Amino acid sequence: MGEPNTAAQPSQEFEKVLVNSSTDVASFDTHDKTPLQKIQHFLHSTPAAVPFVVLIASILVFGLAIGGRFFSSYTLTLILQQIAVVGMLGAAQTLVILTAGIDLSIGVIMVISAVVMGNCAVSYGLPAPIAVAAGFLVGGACGLLNGLLVSRLKLPPFIVTLGTWYVVMSTNFIYSENATIREADVTAVTQWLHVFGVTFKVGAAVLTLGVVAMVVLVFGLWYALNHTAWGRHLYAVGDDPEAAKLSGIRVGKVLLSAYTLAGLIAALAAWVSIGRNGSISPSAAVTDYNLQAITAAVIGGISLFGGRGSILGTLIGAMIVGVVSMGLNMLGADPQWKVFLTGVLIISAVAIDQWIRKVAA
Repeated sequence: MGEPNTAAQPSQEFEKVLVNSSTDVASFDTHDKTPLQKIQHFLHSTPAAVPFVVLIASILVFGLAIGGRFFSSYTLTLILQQIAVVGMLGAAQTLVILTAGIDLSIGVIMVISAVVMGNCAVSYGLPAPIAVAAGFLVGGACGLLNGLLVSRLKLPPFIVTLGTWYVVMSTNFIYSENATIREADVTAVTQWLHVFGVTFKVGAAVLTLGVVAMVVLVFGLWYALNHTAWGRHLYAVGDDPEAAKLSGIRVGKVLLSAYTLAGLIAALAAWVSIGRNGSISPSAAVTDYNLQAITAAVIGGISLFGGRGSILGTLIGAMIVGVVSMGLNMLGADPQWKVFLTGVLIISAVAIDQWIRKVAA
């Protein structure tokens, strides 16, 4: 007789042990979420929902308080005209905030770009396309400088852009000698710098090319952020730069592109502002364009901690500020109420963001 097959015994013993073992399949906890948790998850997956609700509520409140005048096509399209510049700057700011950074210099970049465009066309007599290109070159260069300091030298974005805010603002005043370029002088040389101020009608609504440019820009960036690798990388860097780096994303390159593109968008906003304002004033650098852009982004649901938010929310955030401003003006309220309500909206937006972020914790 041959020797018993001892090699098969361990396998047979193992199978005997499994005969009476449990055959249940592992499953995850599927307890129903509470209504509050469902709302929390919905808002986490749809960042623009909260500002959209606030916008509708604001329109209804001021509409009831003011009456039919507020719902007129003239009033509603005037709001869009007024927020065109801030909406663009808010879009630029959004790109930076999504990377968990911030750009305090975005407003003065816009102003110096406009000043360069105006001086190239009026003072130097250059053709309008070259003047505009020079403005974009300056805006892009300022954004590139911010990006290099943040991505290459690893300096904090807040400190970097605070420093470049001072540098760019002083350069603006030194270069321009604080001299305003009048609308008549610009018009006498070229109409192209005022092209975004051209109006047209859609039914009873009166819009400007500046409004069209803002909407096209926002939706173009929305597509890029949601349907391209660059957009996914931008969100990944803002959410967790170390994890993004380990996954093969070139974090420095993404940061550099975000700040540079923000500078170019600021130059586009400069061109739009010339069309809206007519004249070009270097002293506009002391206005609160930086804060307005940040306000639009924050109220629009863009998380200051990076990696979360929709650029459509920024557009809605700018519209909320515009609706509140217009509504209070039509009611004859003290302008300080606008400042007060804006502060309340900012604090509320950050508080809601913190509450929503608990879903991902």
